[in-house]
This record gives sequence, C-alpha cells and structure tokens, in this order.
Amino acid sequence: MEKLFKLKENGTTVSRELAAGLTTFLTMAYILAVNPSMLGSIGGGMTPEAVFSATVLASVIAMLVMAFAANLPVALAPGMGLNAFFTYTVVFGMGYSWQTALTAVFCEGVFFILLSLFNVREAIVKAIPVNLKHAVAVGIGLFITMIGLGNSGIMVKNDATFVALGNLTGGAPLVALIGVAITIILFSRKVKGAILLGIILTTLIGVPFGVTSIPKNFSPVRLPTAPLLFQFDFSVILSAKFFIVFFTFLFVDIFDTVGTLVGITTQAGLVNKNGDIPRVKQALLADAVGTVAGAALGTSTVTSYIESASGVAAGGRTGLTNISTAAFFLLALFLSPLFLLVPGAATAPALIMVGFLMIQSVVNIDFKDPSEGIPAFFTIFMMPFAYSIAQGIVFGILSYVIIKLLSGKFKDINVVSIILSLIFVIQLILK
Repeated sequence: MEKLFKLKENGTTVSRELAAGLTTFLTMAYILAVNPSMLGSIGGGMTPEAVFSATVLASVIAMLVMAFAANLPVALAPGMGLNAFFTYTVVFGMGYSWQTALTAVFCEGVFFILLSLFNVREAIVKAIPVNLKHAVAVGIGLFITMIGLGNSGIMVKNDATFVALGNLTGGAPLVALIGVAITIILFSRKVKGAILLGIILTTLIGVPFGVTSIPKNFSPVRLPTAPLLFQFDFSVILSAKFFIVFFTFLFVDIFDTVGTLVGITTQAGLVNKNGDIPRVKQALLADAVGTVAGAALGTSTVTSYIESASGVAAGGRTGLTNISTAAFFLLALFLSPLFLLVPGAATAPALIMVGFLMIQSVVNIDFKDPSEGIPAFFTIFMMPFAYSIAQGIVFGILSYVIIKLLSGKFKDINVVSIILSLIFVIQLILK
C-alpha cells in the first residue's frame, strides 16, 4: 500500500483511507438510484436493471484508473446534468435513439482521451469565458431541479400558464415534499450521506402512501443484469445536430471535471505553491476512460464527483480512498433490487438538492458588466425554459460573441468562441 499510494508522504493511513472511501460512497450512492430511474425511463430496451449495472461498472473502472494512474481521492460516476441532457434533451427532445446518444458519449470520451494525452483540454477550458462557465453550472442546477419537480408531480403542465403546481395534498407530490424537508434537515445538520439517507427515508415513507411499490417475494439481493454492451449507431455522426450533442457532452464534462479536480485537490492540500494539480493529466485521462467505458456499457458520461470532498474531509488523501469507494460500488452491484425500488418521488429530493448545490455558482458571475452578465443570463434561463442544456450553451456563446462585437470589445472574443458561434448559427438555420 505504501509503495502504491505513498501514504506516509501524504500524511494518511490505510484505515483512514478506507473510512474516507466509505464516506465518499455514502454521499454519492444516490446516483445508483437516480441514474437507472432517469435513463431507464427511455425504454426501448434501455432498462433500469441494465443501466444500474452499467452505472456501477463504469464508475468502478473510472475510479480504479484514477486510483492507480493519478493516485488522487477523486471518485467518478455518471454525472448529474449529463444524464439529464442524455435523457430529456437528446432522446426525448431531439428525437435521437438512445443508441445514438451513447455514440455521442463514446465519441466525446475518445476525443477526451486524445485531448488529455496532448494537453489540449486545459487550453479549451481557458478559451471559454469564465462567466459562461459559472452560468452553465447554474443553468444545469435549475434544469435538474425542474426535472425533479416534474418527475414527482410537484410541478405539472398547464395549457394556460405552461407550468403550475400539482396536487400537493397526497400521493407522489406530498411524499416528495416530505422527502425534500427531510433532506434539507439532514443536509443542514451536516449528516454524512444526507442525500442518500433522504432517498432511503422518502422511499420508506412512500410505502403507506402507495408511492413505493414492493413486489411480492421481494429479495434485496440479486445477481447483476448484463449491461447494454456496444449499442452504438454511427449513422448520424456527420450531421450538424449530432455535433451540438457531441459538443455539449464535451463542454459540460470539461468544466465538471476540471472544476471538481481543482476544488477537491485544493481542499486536500494536494496542489503545489503555483496552484497546479498533481498528476492532472492522469486524472483527466481517468475521466475520459470512464466515459468511453460507460458508453460501451450503456450509460451516460462519467465524470468526477464533487461529493468526493466528503471523503477528503474524512481524511482521504490518495487513490486508496478510491479503491475503497469502488469496492462499495461493486458490493452494491448485487443489491440492485434495493436501489431500483426507489420511486421518482424519492429521487426528486436528491435532484432538487443537487440543483441547490450547483446554483451557488451564480455569486461568481459578473452581472455589473452587461456584455458578461447578459450572455450568462441567456445561458441560465434557456436551459430550464427550453428544457435543453445544449440550447443554453448555444444561446450563451452566441449572445456573448454578438454583444462583445456590438459593444466594441473585440479583445474579449477568442477564436474558439467565434468558431463555435458560426457552427451554432449554421445549426439554427438548418434546424
């Protein structure tokens, strides 16, 4: 262990690393309920059982690469926001098959591997305006919250007002609201695994309400279902619409991963005096490999999890923390009935809480400068109101370039933004 992970050098022990891995697992295990529920709603062969297996295996592969190649305590799994984009924008909104969506994820992952190997990824991050980066996180937070509200029936369609409150006096909406209250209390009291505990308690509360359905002869243990292996469709990869899908996966994954790595390694005291992340190339490669593996197994983009911060707070400093987290994920592979028992009303509190965490980036946006604040505003409101993360990014970058040009701030516009704007204009014309 000492040779592999340099425990003494990082000021940690085996027991502390294993405990930190359990802590990280408890704070991010909600994805094992949310991801199969979300992607499993697509149907057409993409079952919750298959998605569950894919989620576990892709996460384990990515975490092992992070552990042995980068030796960092950063756990990975299919990302929130990216799974929503996969389901509600690409498949339900744009009408693509889930096979095509997996193809976009696969292509993005392969491209990421190339970017990571040639150190291009950081250059792309620097090219995107900083205010738009924060705006993307805020917009995704609102989008995820909207999904949680809709899935639970708290928010419903209305012909007159577009959306309205559902019937909150019973059934799924009431159970979801109780779950939201429980999760907020647990989170406010800094209970470890607050989101996962909120899901568990809400699922139990849903039983007497008839929201949680327990099958006859229910058994919590079951052999894993085979994932959906290599279900790709390359027939549309040359279209402009496919590029938008591909780029959005790429864009969100870039900032998700880099932002998470910066935050967690800083918290752990692992950055050097220049603020550089140790073995960042290997860490980015772990994310890319996880994404490719996830697409091949049948799940959405794999990315680094900010919940890893809980493991760092518990003392995790090396890749051994990831080994521990991966072991608990593998154990969960045989407990799929427990996670698949969770109804949409019980995942809603998790989605709403993640939305709250993501929206906090709004304080970092410079709204005093209209040429910066207005594009950020476009990015934020287009994601939930157009029900599309992709359109939020499209309108954000387009408005940024146009406003900067018209206001004479030519120096603020970089080549990457101009190229993307031209592609987006062509896409909107051809739509």
